[in-house]
Amino acid sequence: MMFRLADRSMLLLFAAIMLAPLLAPAAFAHHGWGWATDEEFQLTGKITGTKLGNPHGEVSIEVQGTQWVVEVGQPWRNDRAGLSAAMLSVGRTITVHGHRSAKQGERLVKAERVVIDGKSYNLYPDRKS
Repeated sequence: MMFRLADRSMLLLFAAIMLAPLLAPAAFAHHGWGWATDEEFQLTGKITGTKLGNPHGEVSIEVQGTQWVVEVGQPWRNDRAGLSAAMLSVGRTITVHGHRSAKQGERLVKAERVVIDGKSYNLYPDRKS
């Protein structure tokens, strides 16, 4: 039995509507603040790597022999805070103020503010913390 073009379109639309609720949680599971604790957290270490870009940048740091990943802002948010890629270069010391992952043992922090060379860069100036 051959489907007409209109029938195929309706079938695809129906499938998309039915699958959307199943796929949406996976797409949004990590973004935002829901994955992080409410408790303030601070960490200082040496930058060992960076991946800047969307949906957010990531800075790897070494803290007393242990690797951590720090989520910094999207490119526009970093720019607005005055934080450049050059400031996040390998070997520099960074202090991160933010919220760590709620997942036990995960070494991941969402940065609200970073301090480099004694200067503070506030990524979320409107966020109460």
